[in-house]
Amino acid sequence: PRPFQAWSPSLDDLRLRQRSKDNIIDQRLRPRRLPLPSSLPPEDELKVDSLFKQSGVVSKFAREQVSDKDLVRLMPGSWLNDEIINFYGALILGRSDDSKENGDNAIVNGVASPKKSKILNVHYFTTFFWQKLTRDGYEKGRLAKWTKKASRVDLFSKDIVLIPVNHNNTHWTAAAINFRQKRIESYDSMFLDRSAVFKVLRNYLDAEHCNKKKAPFDFTGWEDYVLKDTPQQENGYDCGVFTCQFLESLSRGEETFNFSQDDIPYLRRRMVWEIGHSRLRTDP
Repeated sequence: PRPFQAWSPSLDDLRLRQRSKDNIIDQRLRPRRLPLPSSLPPEDELKVDSLFKQSGVVSKFAREQVSDKDLVRLMPGSWLNDEIINFYGALILGRSDDSKENGDNAIVNGVASPKKSKILNVHYFTTFFWQKLTRDGYEKGRLAKWTKKASRVDLFSKDIVLIPVNHNNTHWTAAAINFRQKRIESYDSMFLDRSAVFKVLRNYLDAEHCNKKKAPFDFTGWEDYVLKDTPQQENGYDCGVFTCQFLESLSRGEETFNFSQDDIPYLRRRMVWEIGHSRLRTDP
């Protein structure tokens, strides 16, 4: 009989095999997510329409409130104001506090996995924090009082600190001090240069540590982080919605974002429902 002829893979075979391995690894690192729906359930869509018709104060939560004049900014083509963003931030913070008290985990929005994602121990700074920090500085702006003992906020015990950033009253972005990952993070839906954000937050973190812990902050192992595939807006007015969704995803420990410009009309109406009901939805 003829001797067995050994098979030797071609270069193309090796490339295909390696590509298959890369896809498996990528799927493990970034689980495939279910697409967001195009609309809310019919009864919730009707509720959103009725909320838009209300006059006066539409909803209150913690120290925040939203009026009819604020809520209309969630209609298509409008730029979000401080009231909407701070109300949404209060909902994120409230969910985190409730999770700590009840020991609950929240459903991962849109992830095709039976596991639940842990709601992080977060702190949310209102939009006025960044204004005071950049305009007055830590000492003159009296920012030490924002985390004083009476408010029971130990910044350094948090998983992540969430910060909405207003750039010259023309653009919203999201920033975070991520203690779990040792990162200063910036999420910009227009991918502009935000090196100043990193510098300002590093200075703040050091000043806050000196004030509360009486020693400079140890930045060993810390990095300035920008996600390469951050979702991008395709107009000049949706940045506030992107910012709110960045902050909400980060509060659940997400490393990537499951939305794009195409999802913004749905997310605007979803935010109206959430504000009107003073709670964040757990469905996709």
